[in-house]
Amino acid sequence: MLLKTYQEQELLCNVSVNGATTQADTYAFRGDLVLKEGDIADSSGRRHPPKAVVKQAILLVKDGKLTTAAGALTDLALLPLFIERYRGDLADEVSVLFYVENLDKALKVDLDGVSATLLPHQDGGAVWNTLMDDLRLDKEDFKGQSAEDKVITIQQALLDYRPKLDSHSYEEALGFTVVLRREARGPV
Repeated sequence: MLLKTYQEQELLCNVSVNGATTQADTYAFRGDLVLKEGDIADSSGRRHPPKAVVKQAILLVKDGKLTTAAGALTDLALLPLFIERYRGDLADEVSVLFYVENLDKALKVDLDGVSATLLPHQDGGAVWNTLMDDLRLDKEDFKGQSAEDKVITIQQALLDYRPKLDSHSYEEALGFTVVLRREARGPV
């Protein structure tokens, strides 16, 4: 099972859902997906926290291949890391949708044969809720479903999601990035 392999390789963290769905040979995951591991911290091989992740990732694995990948990227520059690291695990007709924090324009990108829908996400809010809104789903669409089966509902809605977006090369898409300015938070 692909998700078990990822777990053994310590590529999954902050896991909220990781299990089988009611469909045969179909597994769902929600949490963070590691793009770049942290440095080795000690002689036991333990690592520091990951250097880069797909935050709040939503993955669906069917027949050993990723059929859905969604989540948030802090920087558009992380997209090639995702494709490079997980390319061999992607199904031919994979649905890829990432919310990108430093992106100023919604667009489609084809990078090394993988098509991805990229949407601005400068507020850094909850991906699941934002995705539900974008896919025009509400709580009734998930009524009575297990946490794993809810990911199937998201995947089915993604198959019908066809926003009218301009297609750009990855290099062109980099021209639509912005410098993020975060508000300082914490005690005054």
